[in-house]
Amino acid sequence: MNATAPPIALPGPSRRRLWLRLPLVVVVAALAACGGGETAGGTDRTSARKTAASESGGSTGTSWPSLSSVFDDEPVPEAGEGGAPKALVMTQADAVRLANQATFGPTESLVTQIREWGASRWVADQMSLQRQAFKPSPNGPRVPVIVPLPRSRYTSGGTNAVHKHTSQGADFCDNRGDQCWRDWYSSTPLVWDFYRNAVTGQDQLRQRVGLALQQMLVVSNYEVSGTYGLRNYHNMLLDHAFGNYRDLLRKVILSPVMGDYLDHVNNDKDAPNENFARELLQLFSLGTCLLNPDGSLQGGSCTPTYDNERVRAYAHALTGWTYPPGGATPWGCWPRGANCQFYDGDMVSVASFHNTAARSLLSGVSLPSGNTAPAALEAVLDSIMAHQNVAPFVSRHLIQQLVTSNPSPAYVQRVAGAFSAGRHGRLGTGRKGDLAATVAAVLLDAEARSTTVASSAGRLREPIQLFTGVLRALNGRTDGEALGWWWGEEMRQHVFRPPSVFNFYSPDYPVAGTALVGPAFGIHNANTALNRINYLNYLIFWNGSGASSTVPGAVGTRVNLSGFEADVTDAGRLVDRISMLALGELLPATSRTAVISAVNQFGSGTSSDRTNRVRQAAFLVFASPQYHLVR
Repeated sequence: MNATAPPIALPGPSRRRLWLRLPLVVVVAALAACGGGETAGGTDRTSARKTAASESGGSTGTSWPSLSSVFDDEPVPEAGEGGAPKALVMTQADAVRLANQATFGPTESLVTQIREWGASRWVADQMSLQRQAFKPSPNGPRVPVIVPLPRSRYTSGGTNAVHKHTSQGADFCDNRGDQCWRDWYSSTPLVWDFYRNAVTGQDQLRQRVGLALQQMLVVSNYEVSGTYGLRNYHNMLLDHAFGNYRDLLRKVILSPVMGDYLDHVNNDKDAPNENFARELLQLFSLGTCLLNPDGSLQGGSCTPTYDNERVRAYAHALTGWTYPPGGATPWGCWPRGANCQFYDGDMVSVASFHNTAARSLLSGVSLPSGNTAPAALEAVLDSIMAHQNVAPFVSRHLIQQLVTSNPSPAYVQRVAGAFSAGRHGRLGTGRKGDLAATVAAVLLDAEARSTTVASSAGRLREPIQLFTGVLRALNGRTDGEALGWWWGEEMRQHVFRPPSVFNFYSPDYPVAGTALVGPAFGIHNANTALNRINYLNYLIFWNGSGASSTVPGAVGTRVNLSGFEADVTDAGRLVDRISMLALGELLPATSRTAVISAVNQFGSGTSSDRTNRVRQAAFLVFASPQYHLVR
């Protein structure tokens, strides 16, 4: 990931020439390279932050009566004498880097806050879902107060009435308008909520971890219909983003949406479908090969984690579950003794559906003869959480999703250690599988915060994060409508509709011509590279799209460039301002000169000229390979 990016060949002020020529920048850089480029000129990359070893958080991520003890080693900087600027804990480069790792994209205000607070304070603040603020005191210093952060939720779409319809003579969608399937059965309302929350929500880290979890614990609207059920499942992932992985797996196993998606609801106790049992082991917890604590292959080659007989044992152990009560159909429920399809709540056990034979699971865990479905579920969880693979397997996934596609074995081992101990510094419950401690270890590790970026470091910015990153940086807004069936499909990442349980891409997708992996390159090709440029053109030069009359609360998808017009008379200052926000540093010297020259092709005498100068600068900075390769 250290190839040199070519200089940007810039057109003049003609919008048509922008459209025709600039796609080559990303096609060449993003397909043939995986990072690097020229060294940025004039950027101070020396960080004033502490090492990751001292950047720990506080207690648990769910109940924080006070945040003050968490930050004793990193106090909130106060304004200096005479209103002097606050002291800065982090450099611009590292603040932008953390924003790219832990949010849906930097904004100027967010970067300022991270620089003033430092990494550990900001991460702990996000995990607590509370914020420390100060209120004036008439006779003394300001008084610290704890302010709850508003939590993002999925709320749009229809209710569980789709699974209570009992008319034999009328279809559910009769008299419900042209958008019935969209609003009651599809994931489109979740897309609206997802992008609205990602662009404007304050609980950015919780949402990013929620996205990482949904790309591991996959369900898809390709196979499962019922908007309210998909909404329940993805709210559950948000709820457990900083909880415990064992508790999260229990909710996944008992989810009726997952029960339908991977065929283990109402499973046959004597000849069970093995689909869910296999993916529980392979994709959700352990992987296929025995791992060392650092994620490397035990013994240097693949020793299978399990065999087919073990998969069958798990499939039998997880029989005995049906839908939660509440559903109804015109024809009754089947099989006899089961509940009708219904997605509100956890699945419930039916003793007659459960295979009670003795089973041998992994990690030395056994099920005695005569076991019950709830007892078997706990044994399954015991066997997974005791396994040597679960800590490095989950840790590597979170590192790849948040920080870098190719973490070093030492990085994986340090994060796996936090997962196993349930603590990172003062953050965590001390219970194995603590996700708050694990995520903190991912983000505060020396490899994530180092001032020296290794040649193998970084990841391709996924389409989802491209959509949100540009909108957030350029003060945009969206109702999400344009980012699902339009841009999501064009970029092969339509959120909530991965093509299979293996997600949109493989975590081990190889980067051609290297020994590296680049997961997001699995959905990157010449067409999607061109569409990255087309998306920027749509958003910046075509003014996005307006509100649709069919979308509740529609605002369209647009950026607002007016905040940058104060700098339009100085092209260098304008380009540098956008570069420092988008990249955390200046563009490489040759590219910077070329972009400034392109901006100067426009005058600044009219309002239209000034707008076009901002558009030109923003378009070219966000089209640069340095933006698409997050390092």
